[in-house]
Amino acid sequence: MFRVWGKLIKDNHLLKDTVICIDDPALTRTKKVYKALDDICYEFDLSRPVWLKLNQEDFIKHARTRFTSDNFIEAIEFDHLDFQVIEEDYI
Repeated sequence: MFRVWGKLIKDNHLLKDTVICIDDPALTRTKKVYKALDDICYEFDLSRPVWLKLNQEDFIKHARTRFTSDNFIEAIEFDHLDFQVIEEDYI
């Protein structure tokens, strides 16, 4: 099971959160990450954020990253989207 926790944060308060579970062993880890991000954005009705180099480096080191207004093309009504892997299946 691959699970990701997505949270919308504004002024250090949690606005919305969701946990996305992906149970498809045919997908690579990278495809699971992108699918989870797509599912979170669909659930929160957001455009898909752009992965910047800082996001990639944070995610590689910590399995977690934060998408701010710099990552979105349109204006956002929150401070950041927190994206964190909370469970990974190792085969």
